[in-house]
Amino acid sequence: MFSILKNDLIAPKLHRIVVEAPRIAAARKAGQFVIVRESAGEERIPLTIGDANIEQGTITLFVQAIGTSTRKIANVPAGSFLLDVAGPLGMPTEIKKWKRVVCVGGGVGTAVLYPMAKELAAVGNEVKTIIGGRTKSLIILADELSQFCQEVCITTDDGSLGTKGFVTDQLANLLDSPDTRPNTVLAVGPVPMMRAVAEQTRPYGIHTIVSLNPIMIDGTGMCGGCRVQIGKETKFACVDGPEFDGHLVDFASLAKRLSMYKAHEEACRLLAS
Repeated sequence: MFSILKNDLIAPKLHRIVVEAPRIAAARKAGQFVIVRESAGEERIPLTIGDANIEQGTITLFVQAIGTSTRKIANVPAGSFLLDVAGPLGMPTEIKKWKRVVCVGGGVGTAVLYPMAKELAAVGNEVKTIIGGRTKSLIILADELSQFCQEVCITTDDGSLGTKGFVTDQLANLLDSPDTRPNTVLAVGPVPMMRAVAEQTRPYGIHTIVSLNPIMIDGTGMCGGCRVQIGKETKFACVDGPEFDGHLVDFASLAKRLSMYKAHEEACRLLAS
């Protein structure tokens, strides 16, 4: 059993949950995740470790309460428990001194991006971050990112905060000039956004890393559910990723796999309501 110390709603349907898990906190690295199960018989959900505090023995998880299982996890109050939190799993982010790095986050992807940007800044990179959402209420962690990023650019589809438009518009501005063009780009968010970022950086030959979110069950490579096509190879996001070279990812097949269980999820939602 894993005690929940805090559960805060930081955006519509997005919860920041602090969990007591000292062994995971001590071992985790940026980019890794845990598999969470709310109670016996429930679905296993992969969640990126957004932050960790070794001294307090805690990890921070960001839960978007969209599906039936994520809503159950998000509804567990502070002072109660999660049955299983297994990890850390996956390969950590490749933290190197690339000099200029741009981190691009879309929606809840900003929460996944946060620990990567933090570690990249800590080793001496000049980190600029672009974060976007449909509207002001969906922009998260801007203040936290500004503590270590040289610049945080905000975009919203409706112009309610920051610049009206998409994250790709701001990235284009940085790519246009040799003085601001990054050596490495990290992108986390919806599949169309990550695909667009990868296509933007491809002509420049800029190293581009994306964090993938395929359907995942066990997190150990046994089930094969999270397989993704990377170049000519089939990889498992849980053990080979979740981060891959964005210029090699087959985004079309990834999008198709992500839509496989939409009808089943909708049936579960209706049943739960």
